[in-house]
Amino acid sequence: MSTPAKSAKSAKRVIEIKPVADPDAKVYPRSIKGIFQSWRWVFVWLTQIVFYGLCWLPWNGRQAVLFDLDARRFYLFDFVLWPQDTIYLAVLLALSALALFLFTAVAGRLWCGYTCPQTVYTEIFLWIEKLVEGDRPKRMKLDAAPWSARKLALKSTKHGLWLALALWTGITFVGYFTPIRELTHGLADFSVGPWEAFWVLFYGTATYGNAGFLREHMCKYICPYAQFQFVMFDRDTLIVAYDNERGEPRGGRAKTADPRAAGLGDCIDCNICVQVCPTGIDIRDGLQLECIGCAACIDACDQVMDKMDYPRGLIRYSTENAVQNRSSRGEIVRRAFRPRVLLYSAIFLTVTLATAWSLATRVPLKVAVNRDRAALSREAPDGSIENIFRLQLTNASEQPRTYAIGVEGLPGIRLDGLHEVSVPPAAIGDATIAVRVDPDAAKPGANPIRITVADVARPEVATSEKASFWMP
Repeated sequence: MSTPAKSAKSAKRVIEIKPVADPDAKVYPRSIKGIFQSWRWVFVWLTQIVFYGLCWLPWNGRQAVLFDLDARRFYLFDFVLWPQDTIYLAVLLALSALALFLFTAVAGRLWCGYTCPQTVYTEIFLWIEKLVEGDRPKRMKLDAAPWSARKLALKSTKHGLWLALALWTGITFVGYFTPIRELTHGLADFSVGPWEAFWVLFYGTATYGNAGFLREHMCKYICPYAQFQFVMFDRDTLIVAYDNERGEPRGGRAKTADPRAAGLGDCIDCNICVQVCPTGIDIRDGLQLECIGCAACIDACDQVMDKMDYPRGLIRYSTENAVQNRSSRGEIVRRAFRPRVLLYSAIFLTVTLATAWSLATRVPLKVAVNRDRAALSREAPDGSIENIFRLQLTNASEQPRTYAIGVEGLPGIRLDGLHEVSVPPAAIGDATIAVRVDPDAAKPGANPIRITVADVARPEVATSEKASFWMP
């Protein structure tokens, strides 16, 4: 049992008010190893292998993923998308929003902690900084020291590596809009266009500034997601949580001491959880806007608990309800399947399946029909009535195709002259057709017809468009 003096000391610790840290002070995250930090680096490698490598992947004699703005074509492996396919872009944005709502409702800011570009590049830049300047104490000491030849050399090396990585990131980004091989050759011989040069420098500068200097300020003050994330949270959302009941009152003690006899909780107030936080917050103060869910504090705290021979999990992934009610993992999982999560999941799955079906059944042929504006109709030499139509045929595949043109909708309707047209791969072809009917085949005015276009070699690749045949 604790003595009155110890109890009074413990009570004083609980109500002690600490000075507020300078919000603009530079954050020096301490390096930490653990299961969650290993997962963070797994996602760093995965995202960067995809980003830096995908633009170099050849596919059908061209770049596998290329948003060719000049040619107004988007290449996604076997898919060739045209401006008429912008519906898929809208669907992609909708799916991204739904995924954001779903994942945030279930697991909080896992996106921010593991795969957000700001987090990923900050982690890479911090790794370079640690490689050059050393771990947290050495970096703090170096920044506080007066300028010297050694400090200038270390800072120059660090910023040189940062700039090189940022520049290559800008080149890679632009390489998704201008073929990467052409872009690198143009940069090598200084023949690259002004817009390519601008965006390489712009994106590179943004990467250098955001990951090298803004860092946690981007997450705290600039990122809009951080400002409205709590709208998607509830008490069953998975967050990085500190077990206040188990940890408080916090205080230092010897490893062999009994914390309960001293009136203390499991938290030894070592502040390592604060030192490893990339945004510089104290998770023990509860759920905060600045927490990106990276779990660095969990790995750090678990290591301290291991050294003290205390159970792990003083800081852990949990929910507010689970921490308050001491819920088991099974109860946390069961509570994850709540109405809002099921609704988000159903909408996300429905839209995803519908989009996949649309892409799988998509016909790689688009036809636009325009009437010849010179004359609505005219009498042909054989006495029939003739209308002229101009067709624009988009071959949305990467093979040359020959299309057969037909017409239907009126008795005796027929084409005069052109019946087939060839279009190169991933190109647009034009054709002018003359459609004729007998003078008594339809009533005066506009009569609905259909113009059909089908691939000669693959009849299943076909489409038809409505048109109006004008009778005098």
